Amino acid sequence: MIPAVRQIVLDGPARLNRELARFGIGAAEIEQLAGRAFPLLVKVADLSPEVADHLASLMRQAGGEVLVLQPASGGPELCGLLLCGPEQTLRQLCRSCSRPNVLPVALVADLHRLLESRIHPPGFLEGRSCRLCLDRPLIMGILNVTPDSFYPDSRHLATENALHRGRQLAAEGADLIDVGGESTRPGAAPVSLQEELDRVIPVVERLRRELDCPLSVDTCKSGVARAAIAAGADFINDISGLRFDADMAEVVAQGRAGLFLMHTRGRPDSMQQDTSYADLLGEIVGYLRAGLEQAARAGIPEDRLAVDPGIGFGKSSSGNLEIMHRLAELHGLGRPILLGTSRKAFIGRVLDQKDPGQRLVGTLATVALGVAAGVQIFRVHDVRPAREAALMAWAVRRQELP
Repeated sequence: MIPAVRQIVLDGPARLNRELARFGIGAAEIEQLAGRAFPLLVKVADLSPEVADHLASLMRQAGGEVLVLQPASGGPELCGLLLCGPEQTLRQLCRSCSRPNVLPVALVADLHRLLESRIHPPGFLEGRSCRLCLDRPLIMGILNVTPDSFYPDSRHLATENALHRGRQLAAEGADLIDVGGESTRPGAAPVSLQEELDRVIPVVERLRRELDCPLSVDTCKSGVARAAIAAGADFINDISGLRFDADMAEVVAQGRAGLFLMHTRGRPDSMQQDTSYADLLGEIVGYLRAGLEQAARAGIPEDRLAVDPGIGFGKSSSGNLEIMHRLAELHGLGRPILLGTSRKAFIGRVLDQKDPGQRLVGTLATVALGVAAGVQIFRVHDVRPAREAALMAWAVRRQELP
């Protein structure tokens, strides 16, 4: 197996203790480390014993702490490590690892990517015929060509209605528009390939002729993706992260489109049946990393890929809050992050709002928090308010005027 590297974001000793206990660290070691501050905590899983011993030795030589994780997720013959220390210690480790034949190339590359993404996140995202510059937060406007999306005001099944809404989204400042012809709300039934094509393709063709705004198509069917790219779509937004259709990666690669990879657990009609995780962020990061590797094997360049943790897709309300709290851990994947919280049920749960129409303010709070965590792209129903909230949060984070 390829070693899996990810950062654990901590916000105090209590969180450190919880994470160490989660990873099987003994009570005596937790007590020994209690109260110590670790600016960086990096988990490296699925290591052979030989590689683990070598990595641990290099980390200690660099002045860091190493904890051995048991049991390992990859099987009894593999193990994991927690690397603890300040950023300069991790950088010293990377310099030591970069010498030829010291450690597996993929492991060294992941360590470098994790550290560099903290300082130099991706600056752009390529689409089929566009380049999205990520020097400020971008807003993806939702255009549902469906009769059953969870937010009734976003349903625009008739083509002319959908076109009118697309023009509105562009006028409000959308940086790209995401067209979807199949509802992915919890419990939604699937639609046929032909029905999804009939809903989506006429809208994409007309919007492509009328607007300069980049277009994305929200689908997990390779047949829809192929037709959408031919009709002018710049990106494919696959809620399954390439898991539902074996041909999707090849279709995107052949069409030279960009790709948004999302985490989910199961299809929409069943995904909320199991929302318990032993390690929620660990599963999300591992799932998305596998999707990125699959995309790379299909020939999709890295600069065309972005990731989405999948808020509301196979997660409980408390799980969604945990994702929001730990968004920064996704930066270790080295790709732009797309966040979709708009008017979702966990906001209603927090604010006691059963009607999605009441959840705009809660949505804007999640957008601002996402900006603070370094999220680059936000998928929303309400473009102008979200854009204003994101730009205000961005100005505060950067401490500079636009």
